[in-house]
Order: sequence, then structure tokens, then C-alpha cells
Amino acid sequence: MRKILAVVVLLASSTAAIAQKSPGPDPLATRRGFEVGGQLAHYHYEEPDFAKFIGNRGGIVGAYTFPPRWNRVFFKVDSRGSYGALKYQGSGTQDSVPDLIIETRGVAGLDFFPGNGVSLSPYLGFGYRYLYNDSRGYTSANAAGYRRYSNYLYAPLGVTMRFDLGNRWVLAPAGEVDIFLIGKQKSQLSDANLGFSDVTNTQEHGSGHRFYLMLERDHFAFGAWWHYWNIKDSDVQPIGLGRAGLEPANWTRESGIEFRYRF
Repeated sequence: MRKILAVVVLLASSTAAIAQKSPGPDPLATRRGFEVGGQLAHYHYEEPDFAKFIGNRGGIVGAYTFPPRWNRVFFKVDSRGSYGALKYQGSGTQDSVPDLIIETRGVAGLDFFPGNGVSLSPYLGFGYRYLYNDSRGYTSANAAGYRRYSNYLYAPLGVTMRFDLGNRWVLAPAGEVDIFLIGKQKSQLSDANLGFSDVTNTQEHGSGHRFYLMLERDHFAFGAWWHYWNIKDSDVQPIGLGRAGLEPANWTRESGIEFRYRF
């Protein structure tokens, strides 16, 4: 019996020693696994001197970073869905306009550790942004609205920095340039019952950027973010009745807060 107890004590001691020598994931490295969370934001879309959509939004976010295949290299996919009931200002006003954004991206990057307590994680990838806006009905000036479907393809190029604050707390600012590749804008003009046909315009010129300032500790991450797009005039397409239409130059600004739980 004494020998058995001695073996049990020895095994328990060995297990405890191994546990003490096995730290958690490096807080300065890109964390692997799943992330889920939510975000709140203020949204402002504007076609200068013509129309605006402004309001608050709520959304969900998710991501998965693949287990490492090569040292310090990471592959990550992330997505978000965001909804708002916006206020239109232009040819009159209109309240509670449904507006949905769905965005998904995939990036590849590499972790660098240039000094104690700091890391750099540059990345490059491919992204898709979809927006649905339903302005059907009439404004306060009796102008008829219609549905809009927006599609962007872009290449995100950015870097995440991480600074060790102690006790596994990390400050993680990130900056990103979004290289606009192409956009397709479908306007369901038939909704307005003015005799115009539906039209799809191509957008070839634009740019975007985004910033994050996050606090991270083990399973939790939270902070603030900012997204911005500036898109130029589209091509011109016929819309019927001897008329032609384009998607005018516009800019979009989103800013908000976000919380993520990391598995």
C-alpha cells in the first residue's frame, strides 16, 4: 500500500510540474482557433451634395485562425454581419431604412518578434463586402425609393502590433489599407415605378482603410475600430426612356466598439 501511495504522489507531483512548465499561448503571437463576438457602430454613407444614410448598427463577428503549419505563419478567415435601420436625407427624408452588410475575408501573415514585449504581424489577403439597402417607399418630399445591392472585391494589406502590458494583457493596434479591386452596384429602379429598368453599374476606382485598437487577454479581446471607403463614379449604363445612369462617387464611414471571445 505504501508503495502504491508513493507512486500516486510521484505521478501527481510530475503532472503538476509539467503543468507549471507548460505556459499558455504566447500573448504576443497571433492566437489560433475560433473567435466569436459582437459589435456596435455608427454608420455614415454619403453621396456628396446628393444623399446620405446615417444611423446606428449592431452586428456579429467571427473568425478562425488555422493551426500552424510553418513556424510563425498564420492563415485566418473572418466575417461579420451588421444591420441598421438608417435615416435617409436627400430628396426629403425617410426613417428606418433597412441596411445590411455582410463581409468575409481570408488573410495570410507572419509573426515577427523584434524585441522584448513587442510583436509585428503583417498580413495580405482577399475580401468581399456585400451591402443591401431597401429604400422602397416614399420620402417626406414624395420621392420614390428602390432597393440597392452593392458588391466590393478588395485586397486587405495591413499589420497588427502587440505590446505586452504585463500579467498577459496586450495592447493590439492594427492598421490596414484596403486595395479596391472592383465593385458591382445593382439598382432596382423598377421599384420606383417611374418606367426605368433595373441597372448594374461597375465601379473600378476607389480605396479604403481601417484601424483597430484592441485590448487582449487570453480568451478575451475588446476595443474600438474604424472603417472607411471612398469610391469614385461608376460607368454609365442605359436605364430606359432615353436616359442613362451611374452610381455617383460616395464615401462610407463606420466607427464602433467590439468584443470577442476566443476559444
